[in-house]
Amino acid sequence: MSGRAHAYIRTPDPISTAGVSASLRGRSDIQVVGNDAVTAGTVGVVVADHLDDQALDMIKDVRRLGCLRFVLVATVTTDAKLIPAVELGVRALASRAEATGHRLAQLVLSTAGGEAMLPADVLARLLKQISRLQQTVLAPRGIEVTGLSTREKEILRLVAEGLDTREIAGRLSYSERTVKNVLHDVTTRFQLRNRAHAVAFAVREGLIV
Repeated sequence: MSGRAHAYIRTPDPISTAGVSASLRGRSDIQVVGNDAVTAGTVGVVVADHLDDQALDMIKDVRRLGCLRFVLVATVTTDAKLIPAVELGVRALASRAEATGHRLAQLVLSTAGGEAMLPADVLARLLKQISRLQQTVLAPRGIEVTGLSTREKEILRLVAEGLDTREIAGRLSYSERTVKNVLHDVTTRFQLRNRAHAVAFAVREGLIV
């Protein structure tokens, strides 16, 4: 328990579960746990062929055990499930081809540390998908929500484009500390899980377009 990240594995079949577990069990910084040892700090590692309803159901099942944050190994073939996945707590995403033992361990450790590791292209697709929702569902109903400053909107837009903290600071002539503080304030104020969730929330609620 001392300083090790705890991971709970959920896959569609026992063979896949055994393979993923074996790739993580040999590490000194990660402990694979069973159902009875899952806590809110445990990272759920969910493996599926595609990000679809079955994958979301698997995440929901693990959430019922107590997991709140997830690494998802799946291919994103449709953007429609990106928002639900982020809202369910997915903080890191990799395709099966990318999910080597080393890469998977990196994602588990980053997620356990509170970081988000969604690929830039997935963030861009997430932004498009939510923008479409704003234009086709919220805007026609005249729904407009305010709550973000101009600076917060600028930073969230650049996060959505896949820029990291250093790049955002350079683009806007802010210090990296300022960028980090702004993102922390936004995620705390709206009780959001990570950067990706902050972008999803902001666009979905009409705060940025």
